[in-house]
Amino acid sequence: MSGSSAVSGAAPCRFAHYFVICGIDTETGLEPDELAALYQWLEADRQGRDPDTAATGENFEQSPLKRTFKSKVLARYPENVEWNPFDQDAVNMLCMPKGLSFRTQADRRDPQFHSFIITKEDGSRTYGFVHTFYEEVTSPQICSAMQTLYQMHNAESATASTPSSSSSSSSSSMDSLASSLDEADSPTSSSSSSRRAGGYDSSRDTLYVSKALCLITPMPFMHACRRFLSQLHRAVTAGSAPPLPLESYVHNILYEVPLPAPGRSLKFHGVYEPIVCQRPGLGELQLADFPLAEAFNLLGVENLVQVFTCTLLEMQILLYSHDYQRLMTVAESITTLLFPFQWQHVYVPILPASLLHFLDAPVPYLMGLQSKEGTDRSKLELPQEANLCFVDIDNHYIELPEDFPQFPNKTEFIKELSEVLLSYGLSANTGAPPRTRSSPGSAPGSTPSTPGRERKTVALRQLEDDGRNGNLAGEELAVLELLQGNATLERLQALTKRTGVTVARVDALRAGVKAQATEGQGGRTAAEEEELRSAKLNVQLREVFASRFTTMFADYEAFVIQSAPDLESWLTNREQMHNFDKASFLSDQPEPYLPFLSHFIETQMFATFIDNKIMSQWEEKEPLLRVFDSRIDKARLYNVRAPSLRSSSYQRCSILKESAQAIEQRLMKIDHTAIHPHLLDMKIGQGKYEQGFFPKLQADVLNTGPTNNKWSHRTATAQRRKDRHRQQTEHLGLDNDLKEKYMQEARSLGKNLRQPKLSDLSPAVIAQTNWKFVEGLLKECRMKTKRMLVEKMGREAVELGHGEANITGLEENTLIASLCDLLERIWSHGLQVKQGKSALWSHLLHYQAREEKLEQQKAESPVSNVPERRKSDCSIAMPSLRVSLIQDMRHIQSMSEIKTDVGRARAWIRLSLEKKLLSQHLKQLLSRQALTKKLYKRYAFLRCEEEKEQFLFHLLSLNAVDYFCFTSVFTTIMIPYRVVIIPIKKLSNTMTTSNPWVCVSGELGDSGIMQIPKNVLEMTFDSAFRPHTHISALFKCQNLGKLTTVQLGHDNAGLLAKWLVDCVMVRNEITGHTYRFPCGRWLGKGVDDGSLERVLIGELVVPSGEEDSGRGCGTPPMQRSPSQTRRISITSLRGYKPTSAQIQEAIGEAVNNIVKHFHKPEKERGSLTVLLCGENSLVAALEQFFHHGFKSARLFQKTVFVWDFVEKAVAYMESADQMGDLQETAEPLGMTCQSLCHYVNAINSTPRNIGKDGKFQLLVCLGARDRLLPQWLPLLVECPVILRMYEDTALLRDRTTVNALIGVLETLHDFPVTLEASLVKGIDL
Repeated sequence: MSGSSAVSGAAPCRFAHYFVICGIDTETGLEPDELAALYQWLEADRQGRDPDTAATGENFEQSPLKRTFKSKVLARYPENVEWNPFDQDAVNMLCMPKGLSFRTQADRRDPQFHSFIITKEDGSRTYGFVHTFYEEVTSPQICSAMQTLYQMHNAESATASTPSSSSSSSSSSMDSLASSLDEADSPTSSSSSSRRAGGYDSSRDTLYVSKALCLITPMPFMHACRRFLSQLHRAVTAGSAPPLPLESYVHNILYEVPLPAPGRSLKFHGVYEPIVCQRPGLGELQLADFPLAEAFNLLGVENLVQVFTCTLLEMQILLYSHDYQRLMTVAESITTLLFPFQWQHVYVPILPASLLHFLDAPVPYLMGLQSKEGTDRSKLELPQEANLCFVDIDNHYIELPEDFPQFPNKTEFIKELSEVLLSYGLSANTGAPPRTRSSPGSAPGSTPSTPGRERKTVALRQLEDDGRNGNLAGEELAVLELLQGNATLERLQALTKRTGVTVARVDALRAGVKAQATEGQGGRTAAEEEELRSAKLNVQLREVFASRFTTMFADYEAFVIQSAPDLESWLTNREQMHNFDKASFLSDQPEPYLPFLSHFIETQMFATFIDNKIMSQWEEKEPLLRVFDSRIDKARLYNVRAPSLRSSSYQRCSILKESAQAIEQRLMKIDHTAIHPHLLDMKIGQGKYEQGFFPKLQADVLNTGPTNNKWSHRTATAQRRKDRHRQQTEHLGLDNDLKEKYMQEARSLGKNLRQPKLSDLSPAVIAQTNWKFVEGLLKECRMKTKRMLVEKMGREAVELGHGEANITGLEENTLIASLCDLLERIWSHGLQVKQGKSALWSHLLHYQAREEKLEQQKAESPVSNVPERRKSDCSIAMPSLRVSLIQDMRHIQSMSEIKTDVGRARAWIRLSLEKKLLSQHLKQLLSRQALTKKLYKRYAFLRCEEEKEQFLFHLLSLNAVDYFCFTSVFTTIMIPYRVVIIPIKKLSNTMTTSNPWVCVSGELGDSGIMQIPKNVLEMTFDSAFRPHTHISALFKCQNLGKLTTVQLGHDNAGLLAKWLVDCVMVRNEITGHTYRFPCGRWLGKGVDDGSLERVLIGELVVPSGEEDSGRGCGTPPMQRSPSQTRRISITSLRGYKPTSAQIQEAIGEAVNNIVKHFHKPEKERGSLTVLLCGENSLVAALEQFFHHGFKSARLFQKTVFVWDFVEKAVAYMESADQMGDLQETAEPLGMTCQSLCHYVNAINSTPRNIGKDGKFQLLVCLGARDRLLPQWLPLLVECPVILRMYEDTALLRDRTTVNALIGVLETLHDFPVTLEASLVKGIDL
């Protein structure tokens, strides 16, 4: 608690801060709940009716006993506490979230217990514990008011005709949410019940109204508060007056019971018996008193682990139950288990009816919604579900968002948790299997199976009549009192005992009430036993969770980046700084953990955890961090982690026993006993006892505490010490207020919305809240796009040789997934009516329907106004792809692999991002303002013009980088590719009579050989109207991924068989990615190197005209096959000749690139083929090496190729081998010689018609793959043929250079070189 401002003596050391009573104010009488009126106002506004008329009329259709009436805080003691100001609206709203409820003697009136939490601006929490019971209404005004309401209601229902009333039940989204406004546990069939006829009649019925007693405490001592309040209530209902006036007990708990010190236990006294509580020590897990066992029991272990995972990934979590205490138990259990992390977003375990619009919040939240009896899930329309985890507590089932990663080692984890539960005799397998978001076809809310229903009612019964918590059902107490006071029955029971017969029911009652009767000789009552058991189980379950994080993040400190010299500079530059080396951390983790961890380290809770770690060098460590770090140090001491670094084997929690023992010891040996309640200085005759009615307490004695108790002095000195320390730090560092401001800003998004303000909910306040959401969304968009750009550009800079890479494919995928999630949240903010699970896809469908309607109307007029991409000279042969949002949607709709709307929306975002059209498409979608107005409320993000513009601008910045996020994710879909073969223009021979074929290969596979029919010759005209012919064909095959090579060939038929090809263009018709495969050589027998097929290496083409339209691309081009000019110049010795130094440098560079390739993570390596055969590749560099000093030109210009030299050398070796010359050479050399001959012959005898340069390329690739190149080189150098074919100055004849080359090539032996199928097709070794 932020107790810095506390002055008055016993500051934050008190066990309870306030005692509050809420109920009906007899002065003001029956007031309809204004929150209900506000709700009607919102509802009318949503449906487009005039809200003001809707809110005035009272709701006569509903039976008055079921309506909500305003409750008030009747009294609170003390009036105010300085360090924890009283928030009247919030307390009233959370004590009675549904307002007052009325009952008659015919209804059940069991007392109820629930807790709540109030989160303050600074994130500190206050807990409230509420005991609600029914008290008879004595005010005649209120009874007659209720009677009048009933008469009006009866008159109304008599006049209303059946059909009209049925039509009024609209299935609007908010109707079902309003469930909380209705009474939950009232009989559902009230229309048919006898009461409907007469209703409430003051002459024959007794009227009861709810009243709440509440304790507000700084720490969640749930069990202790529950027992204190139930004893207080018992004192009111008991037949005889309590030993002391009630004021004594309230005064005692407010002023004389201290908080237990850390690591100590405390005993204080209730009305009838003592109450014990304990607080964990500084090195232990923080206090959590809510029964985890109950949460596991309600959901089942697996479901709870899944909800826990969703919470860690900061999704939207909505808990749904009719019981407030269940909502609170599950919410608190989940957040407790997050240790050492803390939930950083909206946290409202009990959502009052008036705050239903908060479900519209486009931020992560954890909220609890009360369900109405008889309302099933299918009727509950929620504003956004794309990222929602829905937890139906009463029916034990959950709905999960689509494709979210599983928690690491989930199976072993669940097994360990189940064993802990079983060791306490609890079964681990309750809970229905989780459901993921289902497609609209299946109704997720269908009524659960009968066993589920039965289990639900049984569980309810047990909870209500739960002796373990010290609140026995009323009737049992009565029966027992009867028994205890009846001598005959006592004797009878003694007799039955002697004869061995047991009176089971009485015995059971005895056992259940033993706690209330006497303390057993063993010292501990059954209730205390149960409490101890629950506390031990709690801590053991939490230890299992904590130990998962201790093993997962054992080395996190190594990756924290400490870059700032002092706190002030760190706080000022917080947003620009990288605090954690994510890429290195992930590369250090076992593969199975990555999907989860890569998402988790992007969350706000992880960021805050790292911020706390960095700040701990200047400030005191945050408590959770302190405990976590000490555990990691302890684990290091025992050396648990070192050997298993990077292993994904499961490590069980080793400290279960010790943790339970610590608690047991504290509860066995009480460290501190508080002062007993005693008579106060009250006027005689005050505090009169009247059975069944809670008295009006004396404010004068309860508003001030004693001045002389010893622990108040203790805290006062501690406080003075603290103040001194604070003044010093203020002098030294920066002003505390400023620091707090920085901290708030540093912790960026969603924080100011952590807790919705629970008071004054006028429409203006709602608008204000939504404005905060809009600002938050825009900020989040800015951060996300910036992060995506920085990461991606950083990686591209690395490919260009600057610095270190810092993004992984996995991380990129995570960032894109979180962008999809952000867009879904933006699109679901302020929706008028919800349709389908994905708000974005629903908007797109509306748009599509309108556009298609317009298209049909335009079909008669042929004018088109869709912008087209401009053509460039190189793509003159490619008809340009139309930029069409609708076309992209149709591509997605035709993908049978995607089954849900959320999936379609995500695929569409990925496709648009890959095409660099995301911003443009969304701009086009939002340009239809009439549609946006129809779908969205006034305050929606998409209707804030300025923010919308900025948002589109942030998205536009993503066009600066290349993403393949669609191609790389949807690997199994069928994609149409267009292939265009362009002959060289300046030569007349652009026609060919032969039959061409192509085979396109990519990172995911190849298309197989496709014959291109002859009749696809096309004629196009360039800007000067010169005609060009080219061959174009369209084919469909499974996604090939990024394209790498094209094999192009023909069958050499006909007269004009020789063919000079400039390049081949291939375009993916869905993503629009175009690849150019340069060739620049002949295909044909007797020309060039006589090749009938060539393997070409591709490069991605940047569409021209992008720079002007702002869609510029900053990605460096991929390497490609050597350009025509270089190829021709090598073979004909014209033009540029590299020097020997340049050649050696090129070889070093090529080998270096291959080594770097293998050092990258596997998923990001890209194409090895490019590094082996593209431009500046190994083959190109070795080709230059072999060409140096090569006598290639001959008389009459018959060109000689390097392959001719290799063939002659092999022929020489084979003949020498036959003559036996090589027999004397060393054995390994002979083997090498055989291998070279074998490979060359295999290449020559291949059925493929590859030319001489192609054969040399193949030899180099095979030699690199099989690690033979360095062994073959000496053979070629030693061969006498070299003297005839190379000049004296040739590099190949320089021994030192050749030895250096062999050394460089040997570095490739460490890596597994694999060759693409298109390269080695048809080679039989």
